[in-house]
Amino acid sequence: MLNPQVTAAAGLRARPPAALTETHEVLAFTRQAMEDANEAECGPALPLPVVVDVDAGGVPARLYATRVDAPLFVYAHGGGWCYGSIETVDRFCRRVADRSGCAVLSVGYRLAPEHPFPAALEDVEAVLAYARKAGAAELGVDPSRLAIGGDSAGGQLATVVARRQRDAATPLDLQVLIYPAIDPMTASESFDEVGSYGLDRASMKRAWETYVPDPLTRFTPDVAPLAAEELAGLPPTLIITAEYDALRDEGADYADALLAAGVPVVHTRYMGVNHGFARKLAVIDDARVATDQVAAYLRAGLTF
Repeated sequence: MLNPQVTAAAGLRARPPAALTETHEVLAFTRQAMEDANEAECGPALPLPVVVDVDAGGVPARLYATRVDAPLFVYAHGGGWCYGSIETVDRFCRRVADRSGCAVLSVGYRLAPEHPFPAALEDVEAVLAYARKAGAAELGVDPSRLAIGGDSAGGQLATVVARRQRDAATPLDLQVLIYPAIDPMTASESFDEVGSYGLDRASMKRAWETYVPDPLTRFTPDVAPLAAEELAGLPPTLIITAEYDALRDEGADYADALLAAGVPVVHTRYMGVNHGFARKLAVIDDARVATDQVAAYLRAGLTF
């Protein structure tokens, strides 16, 4: 059964009026509406000892920390590679930093269609390279204990970066994927079963096509995580999926593929909630539970 909090939360964000017919107008409206609803959906900002915007290798980022020499969690926000920002996951990142004992570095990667693939991927990798090189001196963190994560489109970016880091012989310690976008084909049955609860196949296909305009490129490992020849050696993984999310099945399929490759995986499905629930800390109880699960996973895996 759909949690009534999900229905209530859906009314907090303005939807594009029918009068807006141009794609760029709808895009601009939707981006602004997401920002405008941030306070109502996510609640007040939790005070932390350190919240500072940084230039991370030429990419805007925001550092959250409660102490020095903490492990680092690099985070990529969701939004279909076209929406979202550091601000839209600010409350989530604050809570993770507060409860995990880790520092969080949130990435303000470039958005499509203005900056299509591989811009976002390059930005996340640039931030990771900056953290490895300058983390101790400039951020006050311990870059030898390093995890990556993201939600939705950010989850796709995170796991692609994790695989590329493995291939570069600089593996990460953990990855956290919250309802990740995995399949450019949008072939999962969950699109048919629960595609009416906020994310449907048409909008997801549009997101993939906007981020990666070249159809052939969409089926390369740097876009489609399951296209990688080998998943073994990826870091231990927490995957969170949602019962009423069209991306539910592809997240579960990715969890199964990682397990089959010998990667330690925790896969938790939150019942009664839909895509995007995890950042809505002010209005959905399970958002706080899921965020605290992320924090506990990082604390257990990195604070040693």
